[in-house]
Amino acid sequence: MVRPARLTRRGLLATGAALVAGVAAAAPGPRVAVLDWALLETLLAIGVVPVAAAELVLYRSIAVEPPVPTGVADIGLRGAPNFEALRTLAPELILSSDFYAWAEPKLARIAPVETVSIFRAGGRPYAAAEQAALTLGERTGRLDAARAFVAEAGLTLAALKARLGGGDGRPLIPINFGDARHVRVFGPDSMFGEVLARLGFANAWTRPTRYAASAPVGLEVLAEMPDAWIVVIAPVPADARRVLADGAFWHALPGVRAGRVVILDSVDPFGGLPAALRFARLLAEALPAPAGRGGHG
Repeated sequence: MVRPARLTRRGLLATGAALVAGVAAAAPGPRVAVLDWALLETLLAIGVVPVAAAELVLYRSIAVEPPVPTGVADIGLRGAPNFEALRTLAPELILSSDFYAWAEPKLARIAPVETVSIFRAGGRPYAAAEQAALTLGERTGRLDAARAFVAEAGLTLAALKARLGGGDGRPLIPINFGDARHVRVFGPDSMFGEVLARLGFANAWTRPTRYAASAPVGLEVLAEMPDAWIVVIAPVPADARRVLADGAFWHALPGVRAGRVVILDSVDPFGGLPAALRFARLLAEALPAPAGRGGHG
């Protein structure tokens, strides 16, 4: 099993890390509150620090980056925000997505609401994430920063594709563990799937998905793709960690027996461009170097 190495790849990967770290200096703009994590990470990446956002403790463990400054107020669950706390913070603009459309009437009593959605059935999330970045840049006075971020994200993925060289030519299958026996598989229409394509990899999962990921499927489905690299994306539940350590069925899978497994740190599967870059960077760090190209160093 190949595990992500602690690498010090300066230059290319440092550029990707800097992009998702929100290095642009924050500029004065409207007081913004945000419910959707994909929009939150995009705001931070273009130098906009909102006054409030939702589920920040969980964001810091699942989405991870860009980091949220400590001064940003946590307004509770994304699916059940604290409207009174939000009203007290007096935002001038509230950003949401279709996932939270039910809340818009209540939110609109507090401040104007703008809905910016990246994930739609049958959509292309990477292109939608690019447009979301530009939309947020325009609404917050950071359009130039947003344009630069979109352009540099594309250049970073293109450079990673050239360096990875298609790996060993095998397809990859990105998964999350739901529990010890079930996984969620991300298809070509997911953000992970689109990043794989931009990096020059085929996605081993070709069956239909709904909103970019399959419903939970049994672990045995991985046996049907014996040649694929299995890309496990954290978080991994405790019972599934035990399976990865010593589960008999897991270790009998062809890909696992052959050592074609990489385990990545957590990435939000429904994130925006920063999540796409984080996934690409972690994957590049975890996969073996292409034959004849030396190590990651």
